Amino acid sequence: MTRDTIPRSRDVGHFLSVTGTVIRTSITKVLEYERDYMCAKCRQIFTMHADFDQFYTFAPPATCPNLEGCNSFKFTCLSQESEPSACRDFQEIKIQEQVQRLSVGSIPRSMVVVLEDDLVDVCKSGDDVTVYGVVRQRWKPLYSDSTCDVELVLQANNIEVNNQQTTATLLMEDIQKEFKDFWESHRNDPIAGRNQILLSLCPQVFGMYVVKLAVALILAGGVQRIDPNGTKIRGESHMLLVGDPGTGKSHMQLRSHPARCSLLGSDLPMQACLTVAAVKDGGEWHLQAGALVLSDGGLCCIDEFNSIKEHDRTSIHEAMEQQTISVAKAGIVCKLNTRSSILAATNPKGQYNPNEPLSINVALASPLLSRFDLVLVLLDTKNPDWDRIISSFILEEKGVPTESSSLWSMEKMKAYFCLIKRLQPRVSEEANTVLGRYYQLQRQSSGRNAARTTIRMLESLSRLAEAHAKLMYREQVTIEDAVVAVSVMECSMQQYQLQCQMVLRM
Repeated sequence: MTRDTIPRSRDVGHFLSVTGTVIRTSITKVLEYERDYMCAKCRQIFTMHADFDQFYTFAPPATCPNLEGCNSFKFTCLSQESEPSACRDFQEIKIQEQVQRLSVGSIPRSMVVVLEDDLVDVCKSGDDVTVYGVVRQRWKPLYSDSTCDVELVLQANNIEVNNQQTTATLLMEDIQKEFKDFWESHRNDPIAGRNQILLSLCPQVFGMYVVKLAVALILAGGVQRIDPNGTKIRGESHMLLVGDPGTGKSHMQLRSHPARCSLLGSDLPMQACLTVAAVKDGGEWHLQAGALVLSDGGLCCIDEFNSIKEHDRTSIHEAMEQQTISVAKAGIVCKLNTRSSILAATNPKGQYNPNEPLSINVALASPLLSRFDLVLVLLDTKNPDWDRIISSFILEEKGVPTESSSLWSMEKMKAYFCLIKRLQPRVSEEANTVLGRYYQLQRQSSGRNAARTTIRMLESLSRLAEAHAKLMYREQVTIEDAVVAVSVMECSMQQYQLQCQMVLRM
């Protein structure tokens, strides 16, 4: 039987397969699972096995198991004064239900999984796994005047890590053929096909095609590179939305997430919400994954980014650039992957002042701002014509219903972005020339922003051009992709006041 949710008490004793995300892992231990005893009367030696139901404790034998009727109740443990002879590797992990498989408003539940022998260290925090095993009950040894706390655990027989596996929808040839036919029908005007995809991205927000294009580029991502020395250059892009309240920042985050996504709200209590923490449970230390680890290979949305405490912001510097998190806590030393894109949103500090640098308006340090590929500013300007259009769209639902029949569903959008993320487009010489020339002009500009015009800007341009090629379902980055990347970057560099009525036309 297969379960997408955590098993319940009715599943005790059944062999199930459960799919979830690893949120906590314990350190690997050596478990003694059997002991030898000798009867003091008949000198017979017999073996006792550890009781799984009582946390692998050894219950003393009641009587001698000799078939000749010894009936003695005095025994000597042969392994008590020497090293245990029968041991195996042991580890516990905790898996959580995948949010995308739950209905709206449901709180994901978690469950402990017991791993033994060759299953130890197969997975780590943040991995999507499918566990095959038997649902068991266990409780701590009973004492007088104490309640019995029974918990459900899964005794694993096999475990599969699903991080590199494609979704079932992508394995169907008809789905891929549908996307190929779509681009074949827009062969003469591919920009129109791209704009149709942008219309399907968060259709509840009217206009804002530049912002939607930027979000689509973040979801598509670039191509990871590894230089001859083994240094990795990330392919995932990061974007920061800075804007007044009511400009659709949070709505963009909630309605544009892919199949694998983590969402964070404001006023984060500790850095474990973002990276990883060492948690003491039952007298033992465990690593508990944060949002960046759980969204490995997907998208991490962070709202109210400026509300995060200063010492917590510094902890994500390595996660954003090197795509890893180095952990050295409570005697646990390891490195976890955070290969995810970050879509952050924040409000300006007070009234946004275009004459002040961006770092002052949002109260964020330059080293952190330079790690964002795009920073778009959305201001709520006073425009009577625009206010009239928006009020008609909200109250009378005008504007989009005539095109609603051509909009893609959320499942189709997820399938498409999962498909294009596997593409590896190559950058042409002409596209490299455009990107390199624009970078040189920005470096030579007298009014340039030193925090933005670093070598990271050139890497960002390359990632955005590759992302646009993926969005257009192409295997090569053309001049058109480079020009779009420069146009979107120009909006970010000049702190352009993006208004919802803007329409990108090419």
